[in-house]
Amino acid sequence: MKVVVEGNHAAALAAKLCKVQVVPAYPITPSTHFPEKISEYVANGELKAEFILAESEHSALSACIGASAAGARTCTCTSSQGLALMHELLFIASGMRLPIIMPVGNRALSSPINIWCDHQDSISERDSGWLQFYCESNQEVLDFTIMAFKIAEDANVLLPAMLGLDAFVLTHTSEVVEAPEQSEVDKFLPPYKPLFTLDPKSPKTFGSFCTPEYYMEFKKKTDEAMHRTSEVIDKVFAEFKAMFGREYKKVKSYCCEDAEIIILTLGTMSGTARMAVSKLRAKGEKVGCASLTVYRPFPSKELIEVARTAKVLAVVDRNISLGFAGAVFEDVCSCFVNHSKKPLVLNYILGLGGRDVLIKDFELIVESAKKALETNKFKIPEWIGLREELI
Repeated sequence: MKVVVEGNHAAALAAKLCKVQVVPAYPITPSTHFPEKISEYVANGELKAEFILAESEHSALSACIGASAAGARTCTCTSSQGLALMHELLFIASGMRLPIIMPVGNRALSSPINIWCDHQDSISERDSGWLQFYCESNQEVLDFTIMAFKIAEDANVLLPAMLGLDAFVLTHTSEVVEAPEQSEVDKFLPPYKPLFTLDPKSPKTFGSFCTPEYYMEFKKKTDEAMHRTSEVIDKVFAEFKAMFGREYKKVKSYCCEDAEIIILTLGTMSGTARMAVSKLRAKGEKVGCASLTVYRPFPSKELIEVARTAKVLAVVDRNISLGFAGAVFEDVCSCFVNHSKKPLVLNYILGLGGRDVLIKDFELIVESAKKALETNKFKIPEWIGLREELI
């Protein structure tokens, strides 16, 4: 069935179809429409769930942790400073191996205060042990929310997952979305049956005090689970395609088969990058675009395969690791550093704080990459779209 929904409502609809049982939430722009829609579903009797209006994001994720540990399928949402306020709980959720799902309306972090699109919030939490997916359309928001539950709840994974929705570009923009039938989702995603739960009749301890004799082993096991997730993602992508007909890959590629310059992106800017690639291809330029749908675990093998013909990999970051460069650039450099054949990896900072991302920005990036290839002179990172008169 086709429906017209904004990104927040696509995530809420997916949560309803997944029969989520507990939704603690605290509103924050641009994610507020998610708990609003969930509360409507619950009030109208369309979703049999416990909706908890928490007094802060810290409390919302705390409630998620308790509910998930008690065996409930659980989700919440947040953005920006709200995600930052959850920081200490993010590590507790992953350390306790709780498959909580959380759409994040990707928004800039203060200061200065800014409510527009930026990946700094979720990228800053990349090392918290949460799986990370980034969406380009509201269809992907719905599909990845459903798949995230199945991936996170897999016995070989048992890790929480967050989904990136670009602020306002997706969260508040309506698109036509193909919504699956409840019976199809029920078949794809059976009820959550945790191996261990908090139960007064069978007392257990979760997230207890851990001495140096055991702490490293806990972290090693969590890291192993993160790496195992890569295979689980492939399996779930294949099952999703067989059930619903839509195919997903960890690295989406466009015109990369013979590309000498490949632009690497996350989120909604990927569509604009592909339009720039089409325009440049018409002029005979050997350019392509690759976009990451999965950021944690990082899809090194898939990226190396997509970039096999590239002389330059132009990584476009909508975040900045101050004093270094973009965070995705760092990951990309790491995955190629010991590889026998590696492209020149460049970094471009673009679209921070909701600054428009335009086709001409990617044309500038390609021109810069060509110049770097010819002269072997480049700057890391290079900022695109700066108003130099204000600096």
